Amino acid sequence: MPTIRENISTWNNPATWDSLDSGDAWSTSWGNPNNQWLRVVLPRIQRYIPAGRILEIAPGFGRWTNYLKDLCNKLIVVDLNELCIQKCKERFSTDTHIDYYVNDGKSLSMVPDGSIDFAFSFDSLVHVEADVMEAYLTQLAKKLKPDGVAWLHHSNVGSYRRLFLDRGNFHVLSYGFTKLFGFQSHFRSWSMTAEGFEAMAQKAGLITISQELINWETKPRYLIDCISVCTPKNSIWAMPNRKLQNRRFMDDANYSNGLYSLYGKPQLKYKSAKA
Repeated sequence: MPTIRENISTWNNPATWDSLDSGDAWSTSWGNPNNQWLRVVLPRIQRYIPAGRILEIAPGFGRWTNYLKDLCNKLIVVDLNELCIQKCKERFSTDTHIDYYVNDGKSLSMVPDGSIDFAFSFDSLVHVEADVMEAYLTQLAKKLKPDGVAWLHHSNVGSYRRLFLDRGNFHVLSYGFTKLFGFQSHFRSWSMTAEGFEAMAQKAGLITISQELINWETKPRYLIDCISVCTPKNSIWAMPNRKLQNRRFMDDANYSNGLYSLYGKPQLKYKSAKA
């Protein structure tokens, strides 16, 4: 997987975002960001929101910030790319309860200890290596409130490394993955796995309470991603880890896109009906 420097080179480039419709292109499979939020994200975080203080790691151009900002009293967004933070500031300029920070790709030093109710990252940390994830988890153990929760989407493609005898760099592994499986590894980290996340969380003093392993294409259905939820060990949310292998994750995208085509874009705010 790319290094922090390579991530900066990729995501701090305006041309990258122009080609991706400011990040909304990643929601195309679901029809649009509203559909993806309602069908994918919201059902998976609903028990933890609204929350007093939310931390979003790697917001990009604010695809999910757009929804999180209405679910808290204070939102802190942290990204290693100055361009992303700049665009978020412009997009949410009227929302005075959002704090913005550019970090080094690992640090959460700007976040006060014991201040976060809910930490969130979706469709971003799949692109970071294990050392970055471990750094974030180590700090989240300090930044979360006693009953705080972190909901993090990360790579599980590393679980397929054994098929390549654990040899080769990121580019060699990605090429081999494509040749063997017939589809892209989607710029995922080859050093991250669901098991690795759980071990790192435990080392940091957190307990992983759920992990949903998901596919990112309908055919084949390899579980290259994972959504992990962790919390402090004495949290009210603490429980043994529950794992789900969801090989039909992308089936919902096709279904959702069909609904969008049939009924139109879902509205999250509605005008009052006139008498």
